[in-house]
Amino acid sequence: MTGAIWELDLLFRIFLAGICGGLIGYERNSRLKEAGIRTHLIVALGAALMMIVSKYGFADVTDLKGVALDPSRVAAQIVTGVGFLGAGMIFVRNQNISGLTTAAGIWATAGIGMAIGAGLYFLGVAGTALIVILQIMLHKDFKWLRFPVVEKIYIEVVDQGEGIALVQDVVKRSPLEVLSIKGSNLDNGRLRVELCVKFPSGYDLTRLLNFLHDNPNVKSVMS
Repeated sequence: MTGAIWELDLLFRIFLAGICGGLIGYERNSRLKEAGIRTHLIVALGAALMMIVSKYGFADVTDLKGVALDPSRVAAQIVTGVGFLGAGMIFVRNQNISGLTTAAGIWATAGIGMAIGAGLYFLGVAGTALIVILQIMLHKDFKWLRFPVVEKIYIEVVDQGEGIALVQDVVKRSPLEVLSIKGSNLDNGRLRVELCVKFPSGYDLTRLLNFLHDNPNVKSVMS
């Protein structure tokens, strides 16, 4: 392979990696996720470029006598570097964690870029197709994909010595499982109860909130 054709092949690898990353980003963008087309495209393109540098960028010095280099270290650092980028996509709100799938997608996109950068075209394209297809399928409402949800509920009740017992009695009448319960006295003569509950997928939490609001001893409810 001549020099010009070889360099065009390397450029094609970078281009193809960007397209594959953009396809994954399109699926994430369609779901209004934090990282979309541009982020995934650049991650895949950059990973392919760094993989090419790792594989071919040191060819002029690795054959020299007395020179001991390990070019694969560049490729190894891609995984670590993209891991930090993915960590920025993860958010924790109350008991809920969001962004894990997007972070994993960023990491996998880097792997696709590395595969294409190394010349493993079929593996990179097939990996892209698998990720996009699985993302679409697993967002369908399959019964076997329905899992319980954990939520925190904050309730203010009149402190008559039975505040926590009152809340527990109300929750027992619903299909919820209390994971933890905490109570603290407020200055206005009320008791603040913090409930951590697990409810089945598909359960409308507003039903419980409305039921608690109807109780005259309950002054405020929020989740």
